[in-house]
Amino acid sequence: MAKRKIDGVLLLDKPEGITSNLALQKARRLYNAEKAGHTGTLDPFATGLLPLCLGEATKFSQFLLDADKVYLAELCLGVRTTTADPEGEVVETRPVTVTAAAVAAVLPRFLGEIDQVPPMHSAIKRDGRPLYELARKGIEVERQPRRVVVHDIEQVALAGDRLTLRVHCGKGVYVRTLAEDIGAALGCGAHLAALRREAVGPFDIGDAVTLVELADMEVATRDGLLLPPDCLIDDLARLDLDIESAWQVCHGQAVWRSGLRVGELLRLYDPVGRFLGVAEVDIEGKAAPRRLLATGA
Repeated sequence: MAKRKIDGVLLLDKPEGITSNLALQKARRLYNAEKAGHTGTLDPFATGLLPLCLGEATKFSQFLLDADKVYLAELCLGVRTTTADPEGEVVETRPVTVTAAAVAAVLPRFLGEIDQVPPMHSAIKRDGRPLYELARKGIEVERQPRRVVVHDIEQVALAGDRLTLRVHCGKGVYVRTLAEDIGAALGCGAHLAALRREAVGPFDIGDAVTLVELADMEVATRDGLLLPPDCLIDDLARLDLDIESAWQVCHGQAVWRSGLRVGELLRLYDPVGRFLGVAEVDIEGKAAPRRLLATGA
C-alpha cells in the first residue's frame, strides 16, 4: 500500500519498555504516513507525552525541542545505580530515614539556573560517538557541566524509600541526574525509578492517546486526532499576508512590513488563513521565508 502524504501533530502517550523511535514507527505504520519524526526522546523505561510530527509538520519539530517540560518523577531513595535509573546495576545501598521536611529543605538548591553534569549513559557525543556507547564498554570520560533551568520542583509524595516529585524544567535537563543529585543532598543516595512526562510546551498528557487506542480506531477517527502543523509554533507572532505578499513568500522572496524586529520569527498565513510557514525578519526589516509548507508553494 502506498504511503500517505498526511500532515499533523499526534500527541502520543508512550508506553513503558519501548524506545521513542519504536513508538514513532508503530504510530507511523498505523497512519501509513510517508514521513514522520518525534520532538525529543523519552528513555525506554519512561512513559508519557511524546509529540509526533507527520509529513510537513516535521519541518517545525525543532521548535518544540526548546520547550519547557513537566515530569512526574519517582525516586528510589537509598539505592544508587550505574545509570541513575532502573536500567543500571546497583552500586550502593544505604538506609533511608528521610522526612518530608528534609526533602523540602534540599529542593530549593536545585531551582533556577543550575549546572548539571550529563550522565555517561546519554546521547551526547564525544569525538562523534554517543557517550552511552563508551559507557557500555566501561569507559568513563570527563563531561563538562551544562547550565540548565529548573523552574519548580513539587514534593508530591513520600512513602518509605519512594519519593515522588513533579519537575517543571527547561530544555536539556536530565531528570535522572537531578534524582541522583537530590539523593546525594539527602545523604542516602537515589536513582530515578520511574518517569512520566506530563507536558511539553503547550501540550498536556491529558490530550494524548495510546498506541493501543490508536490501533482500535477507524482511519477517519485516527486522522481526526491530528493537530495542525502550526500548533508547534503557536507562541510566534502571526503575520497575515495579502495575495501578492503570499505569492512572494511562497516563491522565496522577503516581504516588508512596518514594525518588524530584526531576528524575530513569524508564522505566516495567506488571505484565507492557510498556514504557509515560518519567516525570520532580516537586517532590512523584511520577513524572509525560512521554513515553508510544500503545499504553500
